[in-house]
Amino acid sequence: QVQVAESGGGSVQAGGSLRLSCTASGSGASFGHMGWYRQAPGKQREAVAVITDEGMTNYATSVKGRFTISSDYAKNTVYLQMNNLSPEDTGVYSCLGATRAGVAFAGQGTQVTVSS
Repeated sequence: QVQVAESGGGSVQAGGSLRLSCTASGSGASFGHMGWYRQAPGKQREAVAVITDEGMTNYATSVKGRFTISSDYAKNTVYLQMNNLSPEDTGVYSCLGATRAGVAFAGQGTQVTVSS
């Protein structure tokens, strides 16, 4: 079983920055891919940024140039640096991924609130 620990959410003003982190732990928890997804009130969950164990990344169009996803594979941790935040970035950010063996995992989510 994979345990997921997320941190870094909070409230900021528009233009501010936040850094989210997600660590997967447990037997066989080495991730194959891991990413951040968000859900705003009244909207469907969307993928924000994903990274593979080979370092390949993919971003939602709305965050390109503002968000950066990175990983520390030795720590089985993924980071999401979010800069120039806008109110449209408000939502619950969740860490989801799968181990190299294909076991899916997900965190509880962390709230990000951006005020204008």
